Amino acid sequence: MNTKTLRGSALVGPAGLLMLAPLVTGAAESPSVLHIDFTNLRTAKGVVHLDVCTKAQFLKECPISADTPSKIGGVRLTVKGLPAGTYAIQAFLDENGNKKVDRGLFGMPKEGVGFSNDAKITFGPPSWKDAAFTTNGAEQTIHIKMRYFLGGENPR
Repeated sequence: MNTKTLRGSALVGPAGLLMLAPLVTGAAESPSVLHIDFTNLRTAKGVVHLDVCTKAQFLKECPISADTPSKIGGVRLTVKGLPAGTYAIQAFLDENGNKKVDRGLFGMPKEGVGFSNDAKITFGPPSWKDAAFTTNGAEQTIHIKMRYFLGGENPR
């Protein structure tokens, strides 16, 4: 798997992390190391983009984001300096580099999408409750299986 390590300051800057801390449930002094393993990537074209979100930011723009080149099968992103708290991750495979999820008929994503906890995507995005996870300052790994609804094969 491809590994890319990002530090909290590289993601949003020291001021951004200070502003984020009060929004995070249970924010603590000990920043965590969070590994995110993405599986089921169908192409090496484009980048995997992720957003780490608080409840208020979920399904909107989130201040912590990262990208890494896609690789058929899977990739790993590591986020360092994330304050302890409760978050959800929303991610997509940006195959054409336009920095957004391309959509087809009825708003169905044309590119791969995924959420923390492998939250199910039914007739719309998952709820915060289904995607939320807690980090307490310890190193941890979460897994996200990318899902595809339109435009191409869905590898296993």
